[in-house]
Amino acid sequence: MAEHKHGTMDIKDQEKTFDGFVKFTIRSVIAIIAILILLAIVGA
Repeated sequence: MAEHKHGTMDIKDQEKTFDGFVKFTIRSVIAIIAILILLAIVGA
């Protein structure tokens, strides 16, 4: 087996995936809050 050197792994794909997940989560939370505010205003 090859020797593993800490910090040498390429993690660009993992970073892109994590950034996408964070953006999706933030947008989803904003959308949910907006829907809840709209429902509170309309009184449904």
